[in-house]
Amino acid sequence: MSSPVAAPAANSPARILFASLIGTTIEFFDFYIYATAAVLVFPKLFFPGGDATSAMLQSLATFAIAFFARPIGAAIFGHFGDRIGRKATLVAALMTMGLSTVVIGLLPTYASVGILAPLLLALCRLGQGLGLGGEWGGAVLLATENAPPGKQAWYGMFPQLGAPIGFICATGSFLLLTDLLSDAQFYSFGWRIPFLASALLVFVGLYVRLRLTETPEFQKAIDKHERVRMPIVAVVSQHKAHLLLGTIAALATFVLFYLMTVFSLSWGTTALGYARGQFLPVQMVGVVFFGLAIPLSALLADRFGNRRVLFWTTLAIAAYGFLFTPLFVPGNLTAITLFFVLGFGLMGFTYGPLGTALAELFPTAVRYTGASLTFNLGGIVGASLAPYIATWLASHYGLSAVGWYLTLGALLTAAALAAIGAVVRARLPVAGELA
Repeated sequence: MSSPVAAPAANSPARILFASLIGTTIEFFDFYIYATAAVLVFPKLFFPGGDATSAMLQSLATFAIAFFARPIGAAIFGHFGDRIGRKATLVAALMTMGLSTVVIGLLPTYASVGILAPLLLALCRLGQGLGLGGEWGGAVLLATENAPPGKQAWYGMFPQLGAPIGFICATGSFLLLTDLLSDAQFYSFGWRIPFLASALLVFVGLYVRLRLTETPEFQKAIDKHERVRMPIVAVVSQHKAHLLLGTIAALATFVLFYLMTVFSLSWGTTALGYARGQFLPVQMVGVVFFGLAIPLSALLADRFGNRRVLFWTTLAIAAYGFLFTPLFVPGNLTAITLFFVLGFGLMGFTYGPLGTALAELFPTAVRYTGASLTFNLGGIVGASLAPYIATWLASHYGLSAVGWYLTLGALLTAAALAAIGAVVRARLPVAGELA
């Protein structure tokens, strides 16, 4: 009599949460070292000299490429995530992002190969965007589809924590290099070190993720034959309202974050006159509050509902837009610190419940594609050109115009969240509720 075959061991909560956290930490570390280098390094090394402002804008344009690649990555990786499973797709997304980042650390500069240098940089940035487009949605689903009842927001906030941790590691690495190396050494080889070191982090992430089993909800979809042949077609044709409203609901989050990171670093170290080593520690203090606010927001979301927490936080972000001129000023590190603490604190409150809220909009069979596409379309609308637009507004109309830009984005997001609530109350066909 043959013995029964043992079922694969279920994922333990610790393994699930660590795997979702470590992957997004690596992905966001890779993403942010590019953002930092796009301000501090690439304008000087990868674009023709002469006009510093033009070089900065060209560098920020390559930064934007990844946001346009992310929905493509969401569609590609989302297709396989909804067809063959979350685990294998997450491994492939991490490898795509990691390889692109390491190659950036090996690229020749404009002085060596001319126009080929920015073209290769743009190609690698495209790869980063494709990888992150597939990473975020899968990491959120890995957490939320394994969550016990009543703790979806708490589980869903762990991949979101990867953003502040990755940012602190990325900024900290550049700050450490600033302290250890001279400017000549930094621009000669030092800036490459974070990109090359990313390879070690990727190996850790792959090791953890290869030991996972499939999520229970996706396994149920397989058993019930619920998978669809073309998830992207199903999302666009059957869930277009949720796709549109979810994209706008993510708008304020993206605008706020990239104003607090890329734009503020660029403007603070140029127009406001702060030194790189002076400005980066203050920015990192703000990111600590970003990380602290994420678990607090998840606790509130599990108690009061994702949409309610997002809505009231969005209104606070709209009010925060009026603080740019009085706080983001030269020669006053106290005001700058308060500026970052408030801004990044609000960022944590909006970012924490966002992943769970977007995932709830779509059924299991198309959830990877739907959530990823929604999040990354929000990135195109809210983040891709945010540093560019903010720099142009500040140059022509002053910092108050940048604050108005943020306030407008927040009001649009609040309207979308209210519309989602109206859809839920009207009992129109929705996949899940932003309760």
